[in-house]
Amino acid sequence: MKLIITGGSGYCGKLLTAFFTERGDQVVVVSRQNGGWARLAELFNGADVVINLAGRSVNCRYTADNCAAIYASRLDTTRAVGEAIAACPNPPRVWLNASTATIYRDAQDREMDEATGEVGKGFSVDVATRWEQALADAPIPHTRKVALRAAMVMGPGSDGVFGAFLGLTKLGLGGPMAGGGQFVSWIHATDFCRAIAFLIEHEELSGAVNLAAPEPVTNRVFLTELRRALKMPIGLPSARWMLELGAYLRQTETELLLKSRRVVPGRLTKAGFTFTFPTWRAAAHALVGDKVDGN
Repeated sequence: MKLIITGGSGYCGKLLTAFFTERGDQVVVVSRQNGGWARLAELFNGADVVINLAGRSVNCRYTADNCAAIYASRLDTTRAVGEAIAACPNPPRVWLNASTATIYRDAQDREMDEATGEVGKGFSVDVATRWEQALADAPIPHTRKVALRAAMVMGPGSDGVFGAFLGLTKLGLGGPMAGGGQFVSWIHATDFCRAIAFLIEHEELSGAVNLAAPEPVTNRVFLTELRRALKMPIGLPSARWMLELGAYLRQTETELLLKSRRVVPGRLTKAGFTFTFPTWRAAAHALVGDKVDGN
């Protein structure tokens, strides 16, 4: 199988490249640096799968310039991918395009799946909805389209989001954040890659699909389990004002930590996908190399 990954130089792109290469598939990563964006149609023609992950990081302050760059990096590249596929005499059979689980509203009261989840409001949600609309608008009748509503991907390495949580926890700062009642939706890197392969293989799945473990947990539980996995007895809590100050100094936004995301994988589960790491306890221990019995 031949896969083309646009925007594949980031964390998730590297995970997928390693996963599919190890399976024996042919993977071509397209980036601005290698000039691939100038010849997308040529690269896509005859390929089996296109995975578009391109998009500027949202780990920044939401200034006017940064917001404009976040929109453009997602909408323009998605449109470019769609136009390139439309120009192919032999188009790929499936296009998986990045989206985000942040599309749902702040939710502590109930779980959000694809059928009953409520779309939220605000900048991040608007980015996500316009991103998915750009995918839906692409006139490519011979290519199946899937929007990947991915939760935070937890995998090894200092360049991923788990590395950031791990660093804080090792410093004794892994206590509940702003009370810790907000939910954290997550997916282990292994299941993220397996879910992508599952979506490629299951032709009945198109449209929006949640990529999240079936058991989201509160921020308090999330950090408690991580401390247990690390055998770290101390976890100092962080008040909201402390997080606001820290976000300002690091030039980012507290939404990344404080929005309650209670997203579950309704369509994946219904289609028969099983998770290697369905619980955060098992995932956290695996990520720090501490084996536990069961999930």
